[in-house]
Amino acid sequence: MGGDLHAKDSRVPPAIHLTRLLPCAVLLLGTACGEQPAPSMPLPNVTIVTTAPQDIPASIELVGQGAASKFIEVRSQLGGVIIERPYREGSDVARGTLLFRLDPTTYEAIARSARAAAENARARLDNAERTLKRLVPLLAEGAVSQKDVDDATTEVQQAQASFAQAEANADRARKDYDDTFIRAEIPGRVGRALLPLGARVAGPADILTDLQQIDPIYVYFSPSDLKLLDMRRQEAMGTLVVPRGTLEVEVQLSDGTLLPQRGKLDFADLALDSRTGTQQLRAEFRNPDQILLPGQFVRVRILGVTRRNALTVPQRAVLQGLSGAYVYVLTAGDTARARTVTASAWEDGGWLIEDGLTAGERVIVDGTQRVIAGRPVRVVASADSAGAGAAP
Repeated sequence: MGGDLHAKDSRVPPAIHLTRLLPCAVLLLGTACGEQPAPSMPLPNVTIVTTAPQDIPASIELVGQGAASKFIEVRSQLGGVIIERPYREGSDVARGTLLFRLDPTTYEAIARSARAAAENARARLDNAERTLKRLVPLLAEGAVSQKDVDDATTEVQQAQASFAQAEANADRARKDYDDTFIRAEIPGRVGRALLPLGARVAGPADILTDLQQIDPIYVYFSPSDLKLLDMRRQEAMGTLVVPRGTLEVEVQLSDGTLLPQRGKLDFADLALDSRTGTQQLRAEFRNPDQILLPGQFVRVRILGVTRRNALTVPQRAVLQGLSGAYVYVLTAGDTARARTVTASAWEDGGWLIEDGLTAGERVIVDGTQRVIAGRPVRVVASADSAGAGAAP
């Protein structure tokens, strides 16, 4: 019996030994699987710019609208029926080009009658003058009385007045006849005919068409009262320099291209528009190719204005957060810090920073997507910025 016990006990120890060795195996296994301390993350690569004040061209952009430099509503001075319209609608015409013609029959007859009356008055005047010329010598000889000479003189004066009136009537009748030919008063582009052939024109109240001169052409634009006050404030502080004399203006079309010719600012309204709170300005442009048309909306940029001691940063350096625009700046130890800034305008290819930065600060431009505020970064050259930003 004791032998059996001993035999049974001899079979138990292997299980006991395995249980005792299991924690050791697990410990060894954990060590073998590499429970090493986590490696530190590499520093993100970034590129920077150092802010420095500089004088840059100020970008003053406004929305403008084209307008003809001369605009005429073509009207008739007479009443009559339109019998001819030789021009082509929408074409360019020279000054004096015939646009419409009214039926001249009545006016031509009146002009001939008035001319005949003027010639008759002229004949009576000539006869009165000859009579007076004969009587004057006879008065000295006592062959005629003074009354005869005075009557002849009066007859000459009356004949002169009648002739002058007849000439005026003839001139007016001739003008009425000439007004049946309605011509272009200025060179320009003529519009659509508003009355067809055969229509009766009542007189000056009826508009026949319009005539616009678009070379040169005007562009009107209206800065707001707030913008004008801000410009005056900056000019008084010396941060904005506006040259004296005529300012040049360039125009950007709706497709982003620039009008080949630059214009000149030639008019500024004396008062603000009480309805819109804006001041109307005008620039004149040469427009030989008629690229710019009346009514066309454009972007107007005033040139020649300089912004003094401006701080600008590239566009990609400025980020947007819940509290507004901000940038990352490097502090001691190349540690990135978020800084709220006021980016007021797009100037000289970058954002103009009005507040939040000072000269000499280092601003992160590329690699901002991997930057964590309060953590250090590694500054690389600009040529490596693309690779740095895309590094895993």
